[in-house]
Amino acid sequence: MLQGKRVVLRAIRRDDLPRLNQFNNDVAVELAGGGDPPIPQSLERLEAEFDSSAGNGGRDGTSFAIVVDGVFIGQCALFNHHPVARRMELGITIGDQAYWGQGYGREAVQLLVDYGFRHHNLNKVWLEVHARNERAIRAYRACGFVEEGRLRQHVWSDGSYDELVLMGLLRQDWQTGAVGANGTV
Repeated sequence: MLQGKRVVLRAIRRDDLPRLNQFNNDVAVELAGGGDPPIPQSLERLEAEFDSSAGNGGRDGTSFAIVVDGVFIGQCALFNHHPVARRMELGITIGDQAYWGQGYGREAVQLLVDYGFRHHNLNKVWLEVHARNERAIRAYRACGFVEEGRLRQHVWSDGSYDELVLMGLLRQDWQTGAVGANGTV
């Protein structure tokens, strides 16, 4: 549905579920996402959740599979829509570690941000990331996100507390390109 130079964002399909289940049960992937302790998930539960949602009909919402050269490598979404303030939260997971550090996540974030501002008339896209995920923070800054605050000892992850970093991108900065590569306005 959304086409970048190397990345395609499309609806998540039922045939993606076995691979998505592998991502959801990979401790390294779960810890990179931060926030919650890794919890196992059976394929049957993932399929039941997918089938329940699909059974309601309608559209798939703003959740996307991330595809590179025909390979499903992760997922991303805009969620927690606030219609009055016109903001949504962004989440992304590159589940296939072979694709980490190659710019695919950054391109997916740029596609998703463009989609949110252009097609959903958002004023702000924001996200949460734990402070130890420096690679993600660098990628978000490169996409124009600015650090807006930190919640101290807010996340318990991999045996210790960590700060939760709040980042945001305003429509006006996205439109004008006013945000520098270091995430400063």
